[in-house]
Amino acid sequence: MVASSAAPVPAGATIYSVAEAAGVSIATVSRVVQGSAAVSERTRDKVLAAIQHLDYTPHAAARSLAVRQHEALGLVLPELDGPYFSELLMGFEEAAAEDGLSVLLSLADHDRTLSVERFTRLAAGVDGIAVLGGIVPDEALRRTARTKPLLVVAGAQTPGVDRLTAENVTSSTELTAHLLDDHGRSRPVFVGDPDIAPDVRERHVGFVRALEARGVEAGEPVRVGLREADGVVAVERLLADGLPTDALVCANDEIALAVTDRLAAAGHRVPDDLAVTGWDDIMAARYVRPGLTTVQQPVRELGALVARRLHARVSGLATEPSAVLATRVVRRGSCGCPEPGRDAGPR
Repeated sequence: MVASSAAPVPAGATIYSVAEAAGVSIATVSRVVQGSAAVSERTRDKVLAAIQHLDYTPHAAARSLAVRQHEALGLVLPELDGPYFSELLMGFEEAAAEDGLSVLLSLADHDRTLSVERFTRLAAGVDGIAVLGGIVPDEALRRTARTKPLLVVAGAQTPGVDRLTAENVTSSTELTAHLLDDHGRSRPVFVGDPDIAPDVRERHVGFVRALEARGVEAGEPVRVGLREADGVVAVERLLADGLPTDALVCANDEIALAVTDRLAAAGHRVPDDLAVTGWDDIMAARYVRPGLTTVQQPVRELGALVARRLHARVSGLATEPSAVLATRVVRRGSCGCPEPGRDAGPR
């Protein structure tokens, strides 16, 4: 029988205590942790319940520490589509390779979450692990962080869990204020779902903050995903509502570029009719015309810093608990500013 939640939790749980709590052999516990199919669903559930109750995290680093050599870092992402995730992964892998480490990558399910079972299995096979914010439940993160180096990337602040992220609120406030104060826009709309990810939520917070500071009511955001196709969906919704806006503040560059293209196809000029801004400063933002006003964030550098911080912690070195990397607003033609290296004449 698995101990009830009211029972005291033994300190220093081991595979033996998990096996005893679940009423199975240590070999069965090992098979569950490794994801073997040779275990019934009922038995797997008992073992996972015992693991959760005892706060047990299989420690793959024990073997490598014995020979003073570390082997692998884990990284959990929602997907690999789009430039943000590829840049983050490249930075992470490059830094890990420099330290002689391999990378185990796990992608979330279709709903942008990862099951506790899959996360526990991944954590068992690596020396340290990084997770993009919003993918794994907070309690699972806290439990793993007590026994293994763990960092949340671009996530909300979770008690007991350290994070590394790029700044969102201040730059979003500055970007929105620029549209209002410098270009006279009065009806901006945020394009993106604040509930989809912690960093998007922070960008929306900055957007609302700029409006409220000027006595402008912030309307409901156009809640769409973060892919190119979602930008098209957003414009279709706005067109159906009569396009009640003069500026679109998009959650990322992918959405913003698709929005600009769809608006042009519908006969609306950017920035003459509507200003459009993005976030990330991907390569295409510099070469489209009008150039995309956006916020530059150091995505590859963030990925590299995460890997180095994890390696330092696995090696027993002290590091700062959390860090926020600076971002900056990049002004181009899509908001109405002159293009860099070009005059402000007709476009």
